[in-house]
Amino acid sequence: MSEPARRTELRPPTHRYDSRVVAWWRTQWVVITAVVVVPLVILAALIPAARFWLLLPAVVVTIIGGAAAIALPLWWFRFHRWEVTDRAVYTRTGYFWQNWRIAPMSRIQTVDTTRGPIQRLFGLSTVKVTTASSAGAVAIEGLAEADADRVAHELALITDATPGDAT
Repeated sequence: MSEPARRTELRPPTHRYDSRVVAWWRTQWVVITAVVVVPLVILAALIPAARFWLLLPAVVVTIIGGAAAIALPLWWFRFHRWEVTDRAVYTRTGYFWQNWRIAPMSRIQTVDTTRGPIQRLFGLSTVKVTTASSAGAVAIEGLAEADADRVAHELALITDATPGDAT
């Protein structure tokens, strides 16, 4: 008799991102807000007749961007999870629109570790697991650099030992 097929089941991943991810997410919000607000303020300084109509949206965007930078990263940190097992990579993101992703080891094609400039300031990395799925890569953002290197190495070893052609 043949052994029953192993199943990869949808279940909550167990690991949280590194706590520094909150500061990284906040910094991203501040940068995005500044990209909108700074040109408005510069234009308000250069065009006195339109000053009120340029500063009003600048103030509104600053308030909304500041509130989002304070609240959203803490909220995201509570719900974002990841895990790597010998059978799959699991991620869960979002609260209202939850995105659960499972990448079975037999479907993994590449494992990439990336560190953007803002991530490097916080000592963080992203591990991207590319599969044959049309949904795109499974990303584990906000890992400590050493943890990301360890996870990428572990995934390389596990996928090398897993039968299948990753298609």
